[in-house]
Amino acid sequence: MRHMPLIAICLGYFMVILDATVVNVALPALGHDLGGGVSGLQWVVDGYTLVFAGLLLSAGSLGDRLGGRRVFVLGLALFTLASAACATAPSVPLLVSARVAQGLGAALLVPSSLALLRAAYDDPRERARAIGIWGAVAGIAAASGPVIGGVLVAAISWRAVFLLNLPVGVAALLLARRHLPAAGERTGIGLDPVGQVLAVAALTLLTFGVIEKALVPLLVSLALLAAFVACEHRTRAPMLPLGLFHNPTFSGASFVGLAINLGFYGQLFVVSLYFQQVRGWSALATGLALLPEGIFVAISSALSGRAMGRVGPRLPMIAGLLLGGAGLSGLAAAGEHTSYVLLVPPLIAAGFGMAFTMPAATNAIIGAAPAERAGIASGVLNASRQAGGAIGVALLGTLVASGAFIPGLQAAMLVAGGAFFVAAAVAALPVERRVGSPAGCSPARSST
Repeated sequence: MRHMPLIAICLGYFMVILDATVVNVALPALGHDLGGGVSGLQWVVDGYTLVFAGLLLSAGSLGDRLGGRRVFVLGLALFTLASAACATAPSVPLLVSARVAQGLGAALLVPSSLALLRAAYDDPRERARAIGIWGAVAGIAAASGPVIGGVLVAAISWRAVFLLNLPVGVAALLLARRHLPAAGERTGIGLDPVGQVLAVAALTLLTFGVIEKALVPLLVSLALLAAFVACEHRTRAPMLPLGLFHNPTFSGASFVGLAINLGFYGQLFVVSLYFQQVRGWSALATGLALLPEGIFVAISSALSGRAMGRVGPRLPMIAGLLLGGAGLSGLAAAGEHTSYVLLVPPLIAAGFGMAFTMPAATNAIIGAAPAERAGIASGVLNASRQAGGAIGVALLGTLVASGAFIPGLQAAMLVAGGAFFVAAAVAALPVERRVGSPAGCSPARSST
């Protein structure tokens, strides 16, 4: 019974992360059935990502206001119902609308899941292990998405990609209502509607501008971000207390989250194109080729939780970033006829390093925030990760699209590895010397 809260949380999180990658291999079959052209298919993917990224901060604040369990169950129910709507959608516009609803459900679910982990596991070591398992589930979901999608499309239909969420969602709902802790319900923290609107608009336009390579949305997002910071300085009950970033652990872990998703998810996008467009492999074969990365993602996340229980999050974070950076940089050796066997070690290192880092960054950021702000703290981390992923896909994708594919791939992998190395340098900085750390500020409970 002690593990039931973790199972409920992980089932919901599995669906959220799986749906970020499983749909891609289903797009050709989906487009054949529903039409809509390339732009319509792009919005099938982007509609989910934009809403997920844009609403994470608001959802984290809502979880602090109404209680993690209530918001988690609401997000889980919405995501499950939206999945059913996706599976039965008769047209691309209706499918995109259902994907937007999925993104809203995901945004509600993810920050609350971390706040609930904190409430369910009081012991720091037990919590670290639980977060390690939570991270392993995310790694399994992300890495297995292409394989699961390819199998379902080949065996049944693209609609099965969404139908898969229904039994998982129902099981998670039953467990959540019975076993999740009610601790922290109704904290009374204000919702800050002006700040939430500005944050959602800024994050959405930033993600849209990077993905679409549009300058005007990027410029507007910067202006909205400045307005958001000014609003949070003035309001009495800010959605995002800027003082959280005075804590070097909090600010450092937020940057690490952005950097690792920039490198890792950008790499997934580019390497998937490499296997399919350059090597001529099928979507299913590409998913299987990425399986070593996924297997070691799961193993590494579990090991990270154990390591944190002994030495804290900082050393696992640095080690994971260095190993992941080396693996991503090693993928720059990929050529038109490079043996797949030579690519397996860097794929393993990239997956292992990313997964070893993420639980440590997660544990650091929720440990650095006050208990009543656990929801918004996890919202910040996940928003930075989603923004990093969008930037990585756009940036690295541009490198391979702007000229010859192989030179572009090699440059992209060096950029991805560089993002990990920069994050490792940030994590290794002495706490007292980090930018934004006020004089006399004591270190967080676990240093970054």
